[in-house]
Order: sequence, then C-alpha cells, then structure tokens
Amino acid sequence: MGVTFITLGVAGLVMAATTVSLGTADSFAILAGTGITIGGAVNTSAITGDIGTSPTATIIGIGNAILVGVNHAGDATTVGAKTSLNTAYLAAGQPPVTTVVASTIDSFSGTGYILAPGVYNSASTMGITGTLTLNGTGTDVWIFQAGSSLTTAGASVITLTGGAQACNVFWQVGSSATLGAASTFKGNILAVTSISLGTTGNVEGRVLAQNGAVTLGGSNIITRATCVVPPPAPIPGGSFAPLPLIDLTKIPNPLTLPGGAGPVTYTYTCNKHWACSCSICIS
Repeated sequence: MGVTFITLGVAGLVMAATTVSLGTADSFAILAGTGITIGGAVNTSAITGDIGTSPTATIIGIGNAILVGVNHAGDATTVGAKTSLNTAYLAAGQPPVTTVVASTIDSFSGTGYILAPGVYNSASTMGITGTLTLNGTGTDVWIFQAGSSLTTAGASVITLTGGAQACNVFWQVGSSATLGAASTFKGNILAVTSISLGTTGNVEGRVLAQNGAVTLGGSNIITRATCVVPPPAPIPGGSFAPLPLIDLTKIPNPLTLPGGAGPVTYTYTCNKHWACSCSICIS
C-alpha cells in the first residue's frame, strides 16, 4: 500500500493549530461523569495521573490498577476539573478546519497515513484501523474533531515521529470513544459521553469523559502525557563560542602607601558599552 501524506497549503500560508489548554484537568489521566470501571485482575493495569468522576463518584475495580497519582473520586478537585474539561472541549472545536476526513469507522485505514499538524474534521464517525502516523515537531499540534463517535480497531497503532508529542494531540468526540483491544493510542480524548478501552490497550494521553462512564477492559496502561520543553536555540558560533573581551579600568585606592603594608582597594570599571563594576580589597 502506498503512503499517504496529508498537508495543507493555501496560497502559501500554512494554518497551524494551537494547543488546547486543559486547565485543572491537566493533572488527570481519567475523568468521568457516571463512574469508572477497571476490569481484569488485581494490579494488572497501570495508571499514571490523577483519576476522578463526578457527579457519580463510583469507582469499581480500583484494586485492579496500580495508580501513580491521586484518586480524587468525586471531590472538589474533580468538580473543578470537569468544568475545565468542558471549556477545553469547546476550545478544541474553535480552530478552523484544515482537512475534512471521511465519516466512517476507517477514516484512517491501513498503514499508509502520515498526517502533518492541523485540524482534522469528520461530520460524524471517525475511525482508525492499522497504523496512523503523526509527523511534526515537539511544538506542533493536531486536533481531531469527530462529530459523533471515535472508534479504533483492535491492535491499531498511532505513532509519533519527528519529535511530535502526545500532549499536543487532541481528540474532540461528540459522543463516545471506543478503543480496540491491544490498541496503542496517542493523545487526549475529550468526549461528551463515554470512553471504553479494550483489554491490553494502552493510551499515552488522557481519557476524559464529560457525562458518561470510563471503562477499562483490563491489563491497560494509561499514562498522562506531559510535554518536554524543547532545548534552547544554539548559541551563535557554537556551544563553545569564545567569550568577548571586556575593556576594564583598574583604579587603586589609595594610589600610594605612605610606607609599609596597608589595605588597598582596587575598583574595576567597565569601559565603552559594558555596564559593570566591582571592588577587591587586598591587605
């Protein structure tokens, strides 16, 4: 199968998507509205990040997961995060669409899709089968807008190349998201209703459901995505560029000693455009 590259160019202007702020929902790996269910056996799933559900605070199977984070259940932190989630969901729908994709369960099928940063929109269903590759830098952003549902096939894979980061990938889902068994998913799911993850599936990102439940089939790995700050720009001349010479005037005080030893203070003053001064006292 050939490789499909999707990019956007309009009269030489590239429309870049900007990141979506998650507010206080940022610390969460899982948010739900009507409860969280974790299937499988004891300690067979791993969740890195906070979890919470409100208004229904029920969490079933919490012992089936190793949680590296805080179980907020239905506390005030969860309530605030749910408000932030709603704000983030609305924000994800604001950027102008750069690419319209097919409204099917295999919008991205096979192994040939390589997507540039941008805003991808489906009027209803959006689906992934095979391998979907997101190629860009560490600051590039992808926003996927599914009018109704998001579905990924079993063993489907999302890969990131070129420095792309899962923290900058957002999936705005108008109803529910269903991730297949043994699937590998990247990005933050912002769903209006519910989210379910099949057995042995893993997510680098977040599963955030506003009104419905979040269900894990068992033996799942969910890791809250955090952005790595890009390294600073290189110093002109290289990392080991020589330091500039500083023109100094050295003035002793007193200029001469009447006889024998005594304290002398040297004042160094920078000349020309340099702005600095210091004093060294020598006895």
